[in-house]
Amino acid sequence: MKNPLSNTDLFKFSALLFVSFAFFYLGKRWADGNQRILFFSSYTSSRASQQNGYVSLSPNLNKSFDISSLISQNQSLASPYIVPSPAPVDPLPPPPPPDRFGIVNEDGTMSDDFEIGEYDPDLVETEWNGDVNGTEATKSFKITRYEMCPGRMREYIPCLDNVEAIKQLKSTDKGERFERHCPLNGTGLNCLVPAPKGYKTPIPWPRSRNEVWYNNVPHSRLVEDKGGQNWISKEKDKFKFPGGGTQFIHGADQYLDQIAKMVPDITWGHHIRVVMDVGCGVASFGAYLLPRNVITMSIAPKDVHENQIQFALERGVPAMVAAFATHRLPYPSQAFDLIHCSRCRINWTRDDGILLLEVNRMLRAGGYFAWAAQPVYKHEEAQEEHWKEMLDLTTRLCWELVKKEGYIAIWKKPTNNSCYLNREAGTIPPLCDPDENPDNVWYVDLKACITRLPENGYGANVSLWPERLQTPPDRLQSIQLDAYIARKELFKAESKYWNEIIESYVRALHWKKMKLRNVLDMRAGFGGFAAALIEQKFDCWVMNVVPVSGFNTLPLIYDRGLIGVMHDWCESFDTYPRTYDLLHAAGLFSVERKRCNMSTIMLEMDRMLRPGGHVYIRDSIDVMDELQEIGKAMGWHVTLRETAEGPHASYRILTADKRLLHA
Repeated sequence: MKNPLSNTDLFKFSALLFVSFAFFYLGKRWADGNQRILFFSSYTSSRASQQNGYVSLSPNLNKSFDISSLISQNQSLASPYIVPSPAPVDPLPPPPPPDRFGIVNEDGTMSDDFEIGEYDPDLVETEWNGDVNGTEATKSFKITRYEMCPGRMREYIPCLDNVEAIKQLKSTDKGERFERHCPLNGTGLNCLVPAPKGYKTPIPWPRSRNEVWYNNVPHSRLVEDKGGQNWISKEKDKFKFPGGGTQFIHGADQYLDQIAKMVPDITWGHHIRVVMDVGCGVASFGAYLLPRNVITMSIAPKDVHENQIQFALERGVPAMVAAFATHRLPYPSQAFDLIHCSRCRINWTRDDGILLLEVNRMLRAGGYFAWAAQPVYKHEEAQEEHWKEMLDLTTRLCWELVKKEGYIAIWKKPTNNSCYLNREAGTIPPLCDPDENPDNVWYVDLKACITRLPENGYGANVSLWPERLQTPPDRLQSIQLDAYIARKELFKAESKYWNEIIESYVRALHWKKMKLRNVLDMRAGFGGFAAALIEQKFDCWVMNVVPVSGFNTLPLIYDRGLIGVMHDWCESFDTYPRTYDLLHAAGLFSVERKRCNMSTIMLEMDRMLRPGGHVYIRDSIDVMDELQEIGKAMGWHVTLRETAEGPHASYRILTADKRLLHA
């Protein structure tokens, strides 16, 4: 058998053993004749003392040293560096405050049992002038407070009260003076519109349907003009609304029941969800439709019956100032399931029926037009002639007279273009050109032609309420968007996003305790914010605004069973001051600041917002500093909050509450 260890292997092993012993001996000799390593410790690690393991003993154990001589000796050596003394350690910063919102009581404890939205009329800002100084992060700023407007501007609507522009109109025969005439750039609103003397917190819904404070809308002309028709009355310090109208003095409920009996297909709150009331008065028609799950866009001009829209909004009923004159109304095609006119004082047959053609554009395919007026029932010669003209016009529009009973006549719009195409050649009015966009409405002249219905049936086939709220509409596929595929998924994602956001607001910010009734979403998208408020059972309504600077999603909002309007936020909105409880703006300012000053929009928001009302702005960080400055300069209580994404997100939430200011 061969020896496993050869002579060569034995030699290598012996040499390695010899070298190891040699290094060990030399190392020990060097350690015995030179400086030892000193171990200085300022603390004892409790963790180390609790752990098991090996402990190394320094060779300097049990030896004593003269520290001073060692230091002197070290300084005499050529040391490559000198160890600096440690810098003083700053104390640790205090922990961040807990993520909790509440009111601090007198004893210093916090309570989250409080209500948001009320203001104490005694706690008002006086002597509103001068400057506000402050610091925002590392940026110092000085704000000049906005002055209060003169008292005569208490109900000022900039684009409707431009007296100088109205004086320069070449003609007012067709109602031009009731349309928008906005101030030129640089001459718009630059002050804070004051509230009337004695203004009070509005009476909450549903009580407000029947009564409002006199001091909030101190105008009694409607009482004098319409008191006998059961519109409105005054009792002590309140206006009362019995629920009547010119053609339904016995009450709106009875009137609505009569319409439903006349046409059984008019099922309030199911097939009929979105309605327009033209010449609405104080909006009792729309007020009494709300309990039937019908939302009504109540419109009227700012005419001799001044403040009728202001009364409607003070009651908590959806309304805005609008007039049938020379321009399209700012609503999309096929928006309303039913359009109602009760003694609305409009000559529908003038100029080849151009005003009724605008009704036809806005009326959904298969929708209804209800007309309650003297020509329907009076047998005077002039009224009978007017009735014949109306019958002739509606026949040429292919409307079907479904029912005429008493003082009400109801027509139905066709569901497709077949009747239009089968009319005799040269019939007036003609069909609009195929390339005419019926949803192009901002400052667009009325057109004396019949709006074509989409050949694919889009807009006609909407689901019944409430299913239509969350059903992706057909017109989602035809509107202009950045997304060309997966639009239904985008629609559903927006609804889910806003539902989660509103849920978080309810939990963290106690939104259910806020007295919200009139809400305005300034950049509505698909209407997901409004839909989420409905899903979360808020007893409020939302005016969904689609800015002209973005994609026109307004048809989708109406297909969902919501209401809205097209608008340019570089101009004033067609509503009275102090008419909304909540203004919501998501991603608005980062877009609109490229077109106009953000202060222009913020001053308009202050004009529309009620004292005690709220503002929620979700936008990019780079606009927040300026928005905070403007908000403080207007007297708002402003707070900047992080989004759910945390402190490193590119978005923030600015919340603000408006105070009641007096000069």
